[in-house]
Amino acid sequence: MSSFSQNHCILVLFLLLTVWTSHAIGRRLITSERHEKWMSQYGKVYKDAAEKEKRFQIFKTNVHFIESFNAAGDKPFNLSINQFADLHNHEFKALLINNQKKAHRVEIATETSFRYDTGTKIPATMDWRRRGAVTPIKDQGTCRSCWAFSAVATIEGLHQITTGELVSLSEQELVDCVKGDSEGCYGGSVKDAFEFIAKKGGSASETYYPYKGVNKTCKVKKETHGVAQIKGYENVPANSEKALLKAVAHQPVSVDIEGGGSAFQFYSSGIFTGKCGTDTDHSVTVVGYGKAVGGTKYWLVKNSWGTEWGEKGYIRMKRDIRAKEGLCGIAMSAFYPTA
Repeated sequence: MSSFSQNHCILVLFLLLTVWTSHAIGRRLITSERHEKWMSQYGKVYKDAAEKEKRFQIFKTNVHFIESFNAAGDKPFNLSINQFADLHNHEFKALLINNQKKAHRVEIATETSFRYDTGTKIPATMDWRRRGAVTPIKDQGTCRSCWAFSAVATIEGLHQITTGELVSLSEQELVDCVKGDSEGCYGGSVKDAFEFIAKKGGSASETYYPYKGVNKTCKVKKETHGVAQIKGYENVPANSEKALLKAVAHQPVSVDIEGGGSAFQFYSSGIFTGKCGTDTDHSVTVVGYGKAVGGTKYWLVKNSWGTEWGEKGYIRMKRDIRAKEGLCGIAMSAFYPTA
């Protein structure tokens, strides 16, 4: 090969390498800018450059997962970059997922009372938000207090249904004061929350006992009565979406689901169909049900991760699937307070 040909080949390779490198750097710069913009949007600050780089790499991986998922277009729901985008999935679970569910699930199987097991015709659709029984979306922060938010949401709903008055109630009171299986920000039980409120004589208002998102000292006196009273609670018969439908037709219902998967972490819109199993680890509130334009039935679920997650804080989960436990175990462990 002549020296001209050799030099020409070297030049071509150099140009190709330069173009590839510039594209690679460009992609990194764009992604870095996206990370910086995301940090600004969510008020993220890291302790040092090493931590920032670590979070940047996780952010890139999550963005790739989200964009690849949406590009595939083979699911009836989409994902988006939200406040959890710099967390590994295992970190997300450790931060937000309730770890106090196993004993809770065993105990409820013995309770059989179900007042809504009647032949009464139920509405084809239900949305308790439209009936004024649902407070705005709240945010549990990094405290694993989903159990308290779910319990409170059902009591808020029942109080509005029975009195016509919608009052935002206190989750912090439950975090600080409920004992038993519950350990505040380390996880807890909806059952314990209901028993506490029934015994105490009612729930404190959010205004009187505001949310802090950390374990604090209980400041409730035994003689202190709350603004919303309940007599107790009942469970929905396990593993029956039909039974859950009957209950939700009458009032918002607390349920346990498996909510720790990556698709759930970044859910943004549409009817969620998984992936998820039945190892329930998160408490949420079913506030309605309906049917999409294409005919897919869904549960309308209120979460406690703020309005940046999901459909402004809500998720629609596929209803009436083949598995008796329901999608993500939604029909396995469900409670509602009684007045």
